Order: sequence, then C-alpha cells, then structure tokens
Amino acid sequence: MTIRFQALPTDQVRALQYGAPDAYGMTPERKISDGDGVPCRHCLTNVGEGEPYLILAYRPFPELQPYAETGPIFLHAEECPRAVEAAELPELFGKTRDYILRGYSADDRIVYGTGAVTPTPEIVARAGALLQRPDVAYVHMRSARNNCYQCRIVSDGQPEVAGTGM
Repeated sequence: MTIRFQALPTDQVRALQYGAPDAYGMTPERKISDGDGVPCRHCLTNVGEGEPYLILAYRPFPELQPYAETGPIFLHAEECPRAVEAAELPELFGKTRDYILRGYSADDRIVYGTGAVTPTPEIVARAGALLQRPDVAYVHMRSARNNCYQCRIVSDGQPEVAGTGM
C-alpha cells in the first residue's frame, strides 16, 4: 500500500489568506516570522524570517461533531504553492522527534486504540499499518507537544482532505 501526505487544500488556504474567518469565526491573526518554528500547513515549509504569516483556528473535519478537534495552525499570509502529495515524510517534519498519529473512520470519528505518539522514523510504517485497517479511512498527524494539526495521511485512492477549516 502506498500512503500520501496531504497538505491543506489550496481553496481553503486562499480563502483564509484573503480574509475568510477561521473555524471560530475570527479573522486570522497576522504576524511576522522570526524564521523559527512557523510551519505553513499548505506548502509544508517554515515561514521564513521577516515573512508575514497567519495564526488561525483550523478544524480538519467537514462538520461539527464531538470528535471534530479544532486547534491553532500557521499559514503563509501570502500565496504559496501547495506541497506535492508524496509517500515520503515531508522534510518539514523530519526535525521533530515524534508526532501523534490517530486514525479516523469514514464518518470522521476517532477510531479508538489508533492514537499513539510515534517516533518520526516510524511514521510512514505506522500510518501504513493504520490505513490497512478496514475501520480507518484516514490518519491525522499532530504535534506530540501541542496537539496542533500537521497534515492528513491517506492511502492511494482516498479522496482529497475533507475538512472545511472554517
């Protein structure tokens, strides 16, 4: 099985970059990066020193429901290209020692027993194993320290990110 790491969809990101409200109905905050630790969830690179970025509440689910976690993310304030979907862990994530991986069902509910803090070198294998389960439709990768959403992981043939983010 081949997996793919998916960044946020461009249509959602462009709307936020042009002032659409975030998941809490607020205008994204605009800041200037010091060049350290500001990962854009669209291009999956760090926002460079001196570049503007947005902080906003994002909900990577299509509708509100008890498992629809919402949390802070960063985006470039200006347009950036969407990261190419690939089976390899994006370089951005290789510098952190571990992440939370958690499986979700087709109806966007957490599949209990799938969540685990996963060492970075094991992410591809763990995501692949989770996606082989018939009850897991996709996997979220989140910060192991702050629980911030990083990206969605799917197997080949799975649809685009289903979140609205707004």
